[in-house]
Amino acid sequence: MPPTVSIDLVPSSRRAQREAERAEPSSRRVRRDDVSARRSTPRGSRRLQVAAQAGAPLDTRSAPAVAVAPAPRTPRKPLARRVAKKAFPPAVMLAVAALLVGTSVPANALFDPDAPPASLALSSMPSDALAMADAPALEDQVMTAEAGDALAATAATRDEWTVTSYAQLLQLKYGSRSFLYSTTGVGAVRWPFPYAVPISSGFGERVAPCRGCSSYHQGLDFNPGRGTPIYAIADGTVLLSEFSGGFGQHAIIQHVINGQRVTSSYAHMTGGSSPLVVGQAVVAGDFVGTVGSTGTSTGAHLHFEIRIDDVAIDPFQWLQSNAS
Repeated sequence: MPPTVSIDLVPSSRRAQREAERAEPSSRRVRRDDVSARRSTPRGSRRLQVAAQAGAPLDTRSAPAVAVAPAPRTPRKPLARRVAKKAFPPAVMLAVAALLVGTSVPANALFDPDAPPASLALSSMPSDALAMADAPALEDQVMTAEAGDALAATAATRDEWTVTSYAQLLQLKYGSRSFLYSTTGVGAVRWPFPYAVPISSGFGERVAPCRGCSSYHQGLDFNPGRGTPIYAIADGTVLLSEFSGGFGQHAIIQHVINGQRVTSSYAHMTGGSSPLVVGQAVVAGDFVGTVGSTGTSTGAHLHFEIRIDDVAIDPFQWLQSNAS
C-alpha cells in the first residue's frame, strides 16, 4: 500500500492565511520567527551570537564595528579648592578655640605664681644700682616740674582769651562810623529829606537782618518814620517806577552830575505812594513817595542807593561831598 502523502493547500485569500496560521502548531511558528529574526540580524552579529552561545573565542576582526558611547567624565575640582575644603574646618575650629581661651581665661593666670613681688625684687638690688636708678628719676622729676609750670602759664594765658563773633567784628569795623549830618534842604543836589534824619544801616558788610536780606549793604537806610515824604535829590529822568521784588515799591531816577551819569534809587516805599512814571522829567525836591516797608524789609525805612556808571558807591560819603 503506498504511503500517505500529505498535501498542504495554500490558502488563496488573506483571511484563509490568517486562519491557517492560527491552526498550525506553535513550534512551527517559533521556528519561522527565528528564521525571520536571523534574516534581519547582520551576518557578523549572528556569527558573534552563535560563537558566544557555543563558547568559542570571538573573532573581532570579522565582526562589524559597533559604536560605544564613552562614559561621562566627572569634572575634577581645582586643587586649591579641594585643599581649602579640607583645611578650612580645622582652621575655624582652632580660631574658635583661641577666641574662647582668650575671653575666658583671666590675665593673672598667665603669671608665674612663684615669682617674687616687684617690691621685694627692688629691695634685693644693691645700693649702687639703686643710686644709679634714682639719678635719672630725679632729673625726670625736675623736667616734669618745669613742664608743669609751663603748662600752668599756658592755661592761665588761654583763660584770658575771648571769642569775638562776626557781628561784633562788623560792629568794631563799621559801628564806630558816625552818620550825623546837616542839610539846608536846598541846592542842585540835596539829601532825600529836607532835614537830617536817623540812619540805621550804612554801606558795606553787615549781619543780614532777616532771611533774604543782603549781608553786603549797597545803600543807606534812613529812618524818619512811616509815611514821611521822600524827595528827589537832583534834576533827572525817571528810569523805573514799579512795585516788584525785594525792593517793593521803588523808583530809579537818572541824573547828570559833575559830568557823570548818576542814578539814585528809592526803595521800600509805601505801596502806590509814588506818582512817578517812566520817562518823566523831575527836578530837585520833587515828591517821589512816602516811607514804607514793602518788599524784603524789617520795618519802615527808605533804602537809598547811589550808582555811578552802574557801580554802587557809599551814598553817605557821596552826599556829604556833593549835597548842600
